[in-house]
Amino acid sequence: MKTTTRYIKALWASLPLIPLVLRVSLLHILQLADSAEYLDLRSSLLVAVLRALLNPSRPQSIAKIQRFSTRDTPLKGTIWVSKYTSPCPPETDARDALIGALTRLAATDKDSTSSSNPEPHLQIIAPDLVDVEAEWTGYRTGVARKEPLPDMSERERYHGMMRECTAPTTVLYLHGGAYYLCDPATHRPTTKKLAKLTGGRCYSVRYRLAPQSPFPAALLDALMSYLTLLYPPPDAFHDSVQPEHIVIAGDSAGGNLALALLQLIMEIRRQGSPIMFHGELRQVPLPAGVAVNSPWLDITQSAPTWELNTPTPYDYLPKPESLDSVDFPPCDIWPANPPRKRIYVDDDLAPHPLASVIMARSWEGAPPIYMCTGWEILAYEAKFLARKLEAEGVSVVFEEYEAMPHCFALLLRNSPSTYRCLNAWAGFIRAAVEDPGSIKPSATRIKARTLEEEPLKFEELSDVMEDEMRQRVLQAAEGSLPFATAKL
Repeated sequence: MKTTTRYIKALWASLPLIPLVLRVSLLHILQLADSAEYLDLRSSLLVAVLRALLNPSRPQSIAKIQRFSTRDTPLKGTIWVSKYTSPCPPETDARDALIGALTRLAATDKDSTSSSNPEPHLQIIAPDLVDVEAEWTGYRTGVARKEPLPDMSERERYHGMMRECTAPTTVLYLHGGAYYLCDPATHRPTTKKLAKLTGGRCYSVRYRLAPQSPFPAALLDALMSYLTLLYPPPDAFHDSVQPEHIVIAGDSAGGNLALALLQLIMEIRRQGSPIMFHGELRQVPLPAGVAVNSPWLDITQSAPTWELNTPTPYDYLPKPESLDSVDFPPCDIWPANPPRKRIYVDDDLAPHPLASVIMARSWEGAPPIYMCTGWEILAYEAKFLARKLEAEGVSVVFEEYEAMPHCFALLLRNSPSTYRCLNAWAGFIRAAVEDPGSIKPSATRIKARTLEEEPLKFEELSDVMEDEMRQRVLQAAEGSLPFATAKL
């Protein structure tokens, strides 16, 4: 009965989308849509529906949207999931290291004399140290598509997963969702796929979400999870993971968080101070690499591609100006108290390099980095960062997928570009662990239907100078750019 009721509600909710579906289908069949020559009909419909849902005429509250996006789902089929909660350490060293890095990276900004720079008014509220949940995820062989997980303890499930791993690769996965949506459960198809293609396992972090826990709470949870892999607490299921076996990965906001975690690790290492973690002084080594998909690098949304009058026909992300007129019903988590413009971060901290990693001054000494994007709004900042990484000596692999929307590889399951992207993403992860010397800087555009590869030149990816990019971010953080004050 519950299943029938759920289907009826879903059908009723989909009725307003029928005219959209008919219009998009007709334009696609007649080859009149921009995406028709690149996408199949199913993919075009999905992009159109997502665009409509993200520009709602009758918006729900932030709390209701968040609850819907973080629902757990039944565990069935070819996946292992073992849930583990890393206990809060009795020491505060990890949090102290984070706050120290936040302060130093703001104080050493070369623009600190500018009135636009937030550093003189920087107020950092230290997040609480808490237990951090995560899901070990692996590929499960020899079972039917709807077969449930065995009825056993989480520890037994972990060891069941480990019996099927064929490589030491461990992916520390940080999910996307604009920092206030989604959960490891929503990203299980992706983490399962990465585990299958690498032969390893994923450790997918249930980091704290905004607006209840704004920046830098998620970053602290990511750091605690990295330390958990390296130095397992007494009740952990796993043995210590060697840093050369760990690749930090993520999509969208999780891509930002992955790169912010790398910047934090690099800053902690510059200070040369170990961290007391569960009774032992521990070093914080670099991971084998970082691999991000459609990363959101600039929280302030300063890029001209965010402007309403800039055409972005292949993407579904909503423009900030279009959301200005949307009146989200107030709830117990939003608007924030004290009020702020952005869900994820306090206004003064939005341009901080650990919040908007596009502002990071240096990537020298970073491990290999993989980054892919579609023809999407976020491609502007991704191309800028790819050029900067290569110029600073980082072994960066950048891929641009023709006509693909944001996070297409997680959404368009039947697209040839999705298969190509997932294999490239996992292939980089494998190489970072098994043969890091084989990773050479490269930039490539992949054609949508043929998957033909076109080499690109890093210096031609972006013509934006660093000072110009930084100034745009600072202006957007202050609200002096017209599209920088979006509600989401």
